[in-house]
Amino acid sequence: MKKGYWVVAYRTVGDEATMNNYSALARAALGQFGARILVAPGSAVTALEAGLKQMTVVVEFDSYEIALAAYQSADYKKALDALGSGVERDFRIVEGA
Repeated sequence: MKKGYWVVAYRTVGDEATMNNYSALARAALGQFGARILVAPGSAVTALEAGLKQMTVVVEFDSYEIALAAYQSADYKKALDALGSGVERDFRIVEGA
């Protein structure tokens, strides 16, 4: 079974308190799905070609289906609600090779 990944680039980031609240809720929600954070907020980013230097997060799941289910879960929806309108992200769920 192929793994699933969340690849998230933050175009704009809300205030620190909002991000901390979201992070705590998201980690708790994703823990239920066996998620592993491969690239954490604050990791170094080198943008090349048409890339933009943006905070980037990569989360790994045991399967693509689990990655989809995690995003659709009620607990993760609570984390999303905590982000509010102060955050703009490019969020992708992708299947591993």
